[in-house]
Amino acid sequence: MIGKSVPRKESENKVTGTAKYTDDFTTAGLLYAKILTSPHAHANITSIDSTKAEKLPGVRTIITGQDYPILTGSAIEDRPILAIDKIRYFGEPIAIVVADSEYEAQEACKYIDVRYELLPVIHTVHEALAGIKPFIHENLLQYYQVKKMAPNPKQNTANHIKIRKGNIDKGRKLSEVTVNVDVSLPPSDHAAMETRSVRAEIVANGQVHIHSSSQAPFAIKQNICKYFMLNESDVIVHCPLVGGGFGGKAAVQLELLAYVASKAVGGRLVSLTNTREDDFVTSPVHIGMSANVKLGATKTGKFKMCEIKFLFDAGAYVDESSDITTTAATNCTGPYNIDHVWCDSLCVYTNHTYATSFRGYGHGELTFAIERAIDTLANKLQIDSIELRKLNAIKTGDTTPTQAPLTKSNIGNTLKCIQRVKELIDWKQGEIIHLSDRIVRAKGISCLWKTSLSPTDATSGAIITFNQDGSINLHVGLVEIGQGTKTVLAQILAESMKVDISKIHVKMEVDTSVSPNHWKTVASTGIYMVGNAVLDAAENAKKQLKVTASYALRCSPDQLEVGNSQIYVKHDPKRFINLGTAAFGYKYSNGNAIGGEVIGQGSFIMHHLTEIDSHTGKGIGGPEWTVGAQAVEVELDRKTFSYKIKKAISVIDAGKILNPKAARGQVTGAMSMGLSWASREGFIYDDNGKVENNQFRTYKTFIFDEQPEYIVEFISTPQLDAPYGARPLGEHGIIGMPAALANSLSKAAGVSLNQLPLFPETIWKHARGEAIDYK
Repeated sequence: MIGKSVPRKESENKVTGTAKYTDDFTTAGLLYAKILTSPHAHANITSIDSTKAEKLPGVRTIITGQDYPILTGSAIEDRPILAIDKIRYFGEPIAIVVADSEYEAQEACKYIDVRYELLPVIHTVHEALAGIKPFIHENLLQYYQVKKMAPNPKQNTANHIKIRKGNIDKGRKLSEVTVNVDVSLPPSDHAAMETRSVRAEIVANGQVHIHSSSQAPFAIKQNICKYFMLNESDVIVHCPLVGGGFGGKAAVQLELLAYVASKAVGGRLVSLTNTREDDFVTSPVHIGMSANVKLGATKTGKFKMCEIKFLFDAGAYVDESSDITTTAATNCTGPYNIDHVWCDSLCVYTNHTYATSFRGYGHGELTFAIERAIDTLANKLQIDSIELRKLNAIKTGDTTPTQAPLTKSNIGNTLKCIQRVKELIDWKQGEIIHLSDRIVRAKGISCLWKTSLSPTDATSGAIITFNQDGSINLHVGLVEIGQGTKTVLAQILAESMKVDISKIHVKMEVDTSVSPNHWKTVASTGIYMVGNAVLDAAENAKKQLKVTASYALRCSPDQLEVGNSQIYVKHDPKRFINLGTAAFGYKYSNGNAIGGEVIGQGSFIMHHLTEIDSHTGKGIGGPEWTVGAQAVEVELDRKTFSYKIKKAISVIDAGKILNPKAARGQVTGAMSMGLSWASREGFIYDDNGKVENNQFRTYKTFIFDEQPEYIVEFISTPQLDAPYGARPLGEHGIIGMPAALANSLSKAAGVSLNQLPLFPETIWKHARGEAIDYK
């Protein structure tokens, strides 16, 4: 089964419209919740009066932050579930209305009277660092730190990550040529097809049931137990199919609100689903960033030093921003070998919607910064930009910025990826081609790498059971969010058990009361973590099956093999017992029975990882680094500065490709997402911090007829501790696209384009030397 393009297990239900998502489930007596959100970005709440709203027809209850004065957070507990006394971003939840219908709940929100004292708005990370009063979190040092942090309230920073490799002063002296590049990109959205949705109820025995469109059901369970002092056995989280997440649904937000809403109405089932506008500005978004890169090299192009300062826009609360800040720092150089590295990465509060995980988890941002610097250096040295990358490509025997050693297993072949992209983009034809007086065709390249900064003890489990017809049931805690991982897990199990894929049944819904634990469905680690657990469970089941079969076939277990839904004698395959029979014990002709039901259990835990030292950045943050190279070809009209993306290419060293069609689909989709993000996506704020483009009419994403030609190829350097040598690849297609697009457009326009998104107007203003301000 490995290496075959098997159709996804859930595809038929999805394409026929019968697949069920969280908001599709209806039941009699369902109540609806709506959130009253802030019209301001920074303000003190002087009073809240809900008297009029409470008297409206259908209204069951209204909850405010004063009812639940608790602070939450995965890194530092800085975020109230409902604003308490102060507003820190436009769209922040202030109150929840629970009513008999969505309309009644929404109408009641209009009658809640909230009075504010407006405060100065901090629009940018640079304003935040200037220490403008009042500070966003004046009590920052009093917050409980879940993880070790370095907060500084006077600079509005939650954390400061330092990477110190080699000797930066020595690197400066060895550098004969240095470039200094500033880049920036605003916060943006995940734009998943399904908005965030949750349902909560408390049943008669006191158990809490949460149904959520989430990537992190076990994190939801842990959060509800922690903040509301419940036992884990009292909380069950259900995750059906999820209509896209891209990291945005790994955050825990609506689930806490739905729980308190249900509790306030006696445990009745309450539905809370974001409108698209709320999904844009109330729930967490894609992080923004400003960065400065100094890159030094010899005259022949050998990199000698890299000095980087990242300023990540966490928004009003930290959530995952601190870990994103850390991830970007630990991989700050991209897939290049640089002996002397100095990186300061700051997690900065602003009055924007708070940020969370986004596809690539900081790697797209760091790649944009370093790759723009490399192209700038190539121009200054008058060296071919591909040859410059080949000269400095990281390889086995080198070390990462955190001084993690790279082996033939944990690093792929960057050089091969670059060379293949060079061939596919037809680099020899020329980087810049003038098609007419106005139209210019140009090509840009970028390289990428990614690792996961998962907990050093992140775990996964798998359980397999059997049916009497010989088919196998697979139960895992990974959420199917559209990535097709559960189909690939079925392929892994089918390969191990030597049965056809049709014999593998995978439960799509996750139920935390019966599904094995899985850290989170994030970081492209599903196949690595859960796949290893599935292999472990398969080996466990085969061992049990062989013991039972050995009695029936009168031979030792080591003489038996499992395959084709049978357990058979290796040297005499005609002697066998059916899998469906052995899986439930074996009964002799006289009625005596042996064995019992076979249940395969498997587990996996991250290993060989270490924490990142807070002063030097030294440590091993991830299990492997998937590398790749990407290219983009554009045609630009130098009069109107409009452009067309003609071709996009990715070559990724993904080890063994388990499902070629699924792999290409994942990478192509990520490439499209990266081009959309780079070319047009980003929130626009007015002077008061209000988001002006909070719906798809004004927040434009890539549409079908704008898609370029996509070319995706793979290099195969196996990861030795991964299932069948497969490397992660779910996020990697997005990572280098913004840099490759900017590199190609910079050549076409003849100006340095270091600020996303790359609207035609942006290019025009850069050509005129005008500053761009997205606030």
